[in-house]
Amino acid sequence: MRYHLDEFSIAENKVCIRGWAASEYKQMSVDILVKDRDKKDVDVKMSRIHRPDVALELYGDISYNKLGFCIVAPLMDCMYLVFVVRDEDGNVVKQSALHFGKWNMKSRSTLEKTRLLDSYRYIRRNGFNKYVTKSFRKVFKTEENNYLRWFAVNQPTEEELEEQRETQFSYRPLISIAVPLYHTPLKFLEAMIKSVLRQTYGNWQLCLANGSPDDEALKKALELYREKDPRIITVDLTENLGIAGNTNAAIELATGDYIALLDHDDALAPNALYEYVKVLNEHPDYDMFYSDEDKIDEGGKKHFEPNFKPDYNPDLFMTNNYICHFFMVKKDIVEKIKGFRPGYDGAQDYDFILRCIENGKHIHHVPKILYYWRCHKNSTARDFSSKEYAYDAGRRALQDHFDRLGMNITVNYGPQFGWYSNEYHLASHPLVSVMIPNKDHIPDLKRCIDSIYERATYDNYEIIVIENNSTEPETFAYYDEMVEKHDNFRVIYYKGDFNYAAINNFGFESVLGDYVLLLNNDVEVISENIFEHMLGFCMREDVGAVGVKLYYDDETIQHAGVVVGVNGVAAHAFSGMNRAELGYMARAVVCQNYSAVTAACMMVKSSLYRELGGLDAENFAVAFNDIDFCLRVGKAGYRIVFDAETELYHSESKSRGYEDTPEKMERFSKEIDRFLARWSGFIAEGDPCYNPNFSRDNALFVLDTIPVKIRSLLKKS
Repeated sequence: MRYHLDEFSIAENKVCIRGWAASEYKQMSVDILVKDRDKKDVDVKMSRIHRPDVALELYGDISYNKLGFCIVAPLMDCMYLVFVVRDEDGNVVKQSALHFGKWNMKSRSTLEKTRLLDSYRYIRRNGFNKYVTKSFRKVFKTEENNYLRWFAVNQPTEEELEEQRETQFSYRPLISIAVPLYHTPLKFLEAMIKSVLRQTYGNWQLCLANGSPDDEALKKALELYREKDPRIITVDLTENLGIAGNTNAAIELATGDYIALLDHDDALAPNALYEYVKVLNEHPDYDMFYSDEDKIDEGGKKHFEPNFKPDYNPDLFMTNNYICHFFMVKKDIVEKIKGFRPGYDGAQDYDFILRCIENGKHIHHVPKILYYWRCHKNSTARDFSSKEYAYDAGRRALQDHFDRLGMNITVNYGPQFGWYSNEYHLASHPLVSVMIPNKDHIPDLKRCIDSIYERATYDNYEIIVIENNSTEPETFAYYDEMVEKHDNFRVIYYKGDFNYAAINNFGFESVLGDYVLLLNNDVEVISENIFEHMLGFCMREDVGAVGVKLYYDDETIQHAGVVVGVNGVAAHAFSGMNRAELGYMARAVVCQNYSAVTAACMMVKSSLYRELGGLDAENFAVAFNDIDFCLRVGKAGYRIVFDAETELYHSESKSRGYEDTPEKMERFSKEIDRFLARWSGFIAEGDPCYNPNFSRDNALFVLDTIPVKIRSLLKKS
């Protein structure tokens, strides 16, 4: 059997456990029991939930029963979660149990806090330095071995490569691969050229511009390669023109329909060109391509540090050149922008791709490792920080991009080397209407509102509290006090039962602002420029909604964007990670696009909120209304931005509680089913802001244990 816990939380002397469990064979069911210290059954509330992601991975059938579960049990010093597999006759085939003891029962997340406790004990016994060394070796060795296994499984077989060679495409564009050379070590040159010669798509030309006129060995090697294959074209320059100039010289040799960029000491996967041309035969209008990539050692045998990228993510690209390799673009675009510009060495490709995107229509991502970035002592792949000039060149390239587009933005250095932070300068200060649903819980509401009035530096906002059936006199006394104290504070009254979507829609009818900020009453503002920063994104014509970074009170991440399709429906990115951690490729700390963000703090154009009819109160009264809304925003042609630089605390579910009653669990299950019915196509396609090679068991951007290749075979069967 297989099982996984997605959540283990404690509130009001109750334990809430969510996850999934499945047997190896779908004809065998899995019963779930909760037992106490004496192994006696405990009466719990349980709801079974549809988990199409698990069903697809295990059985290749997205509709197969409800493999997920939500359990609410009384809090005990000791409990066992027992999984029992039974055959068709009800006989027990296998049984397994998870034990939760006194220590880990007291924590928010048993799995994470148990690890922290073990780490604490190890540090006390062995010291912090040994702990860091142990953790570093353990983590990186595990990740490296996992990737080596994944890489071996996902490589095309010889039979598949031969099938690719025999494929007769109706559209066979000539692809010119441009490579600048400068004192290239012959062993790297040979490996690079061999990787091109091994391509299963044969209509290419390799354009090599040699910028090292005094390197006789290199000249002789190039002459031999020219004689070996007429598709290899070379030119020996009379002087070194720098990376940009040498690349332009290589491009001048090109006669192809597309220009592809390859560094002189790197290599291509044998199916790299094939994968691009395959897409072109389905979408001949696509004019730019890029792929996932990894690194190889000097010998080219060891693969490590894969970079699994999202589909085109403009706001992420405006913080870092995540596209990088393997970039291919129509030649007429290259001619239009006049190739590479001098003065941006180290970030010349960033400047080049930015200008291509400005003049192109569609950029397509192929989520496969098609490029191998060689890591040796002189390469940027090994030590990017050794080339600080590249960091500055990237900042200037990005600043030029904004200037060309007429965007009033200043580019600053970002959270770490190679990443950037963009400071928006607002052309105006529109009114922002802050909507806060509330029922009693005055200490929470007061903390929330005080944090706005005391910390926010913006000068044009209103706060609207949407009162929903409070009963405590202190609540109304607080309202009266705030109305008397602040001209921009109002209270409106919603008399219906709790329905988060309906409450916000009701409140929206009273807003006066051009922008509306949906805000939970259990958040606390950290960032003083919350309004300015969110408006910088939201005032863009292409942006429909903006979310922020939220932390639990223990300084761990509660929300850093939403990945749709994880845990069966959706999950918060990097949830549970320490707020100081960068996350995969720094994606926990940089602004970027996501398919959805939480409405615990979400800014939306008022015009768009009205156009889309607000949150769907009929189908998603409590859960998934914000994710459904964001997906509708995306469907309408707008982007969702996760603003990583705007931060708040969030005591999640503190006001409305957990799904811990039969009625709540039934409602939650039905909302899941309705969400899946509406967005099953989106989930099946895969969240474009994620990557199909990442796990669906969490949103931590970790490698999937079931490779895409195997999952696709399951899906076909």
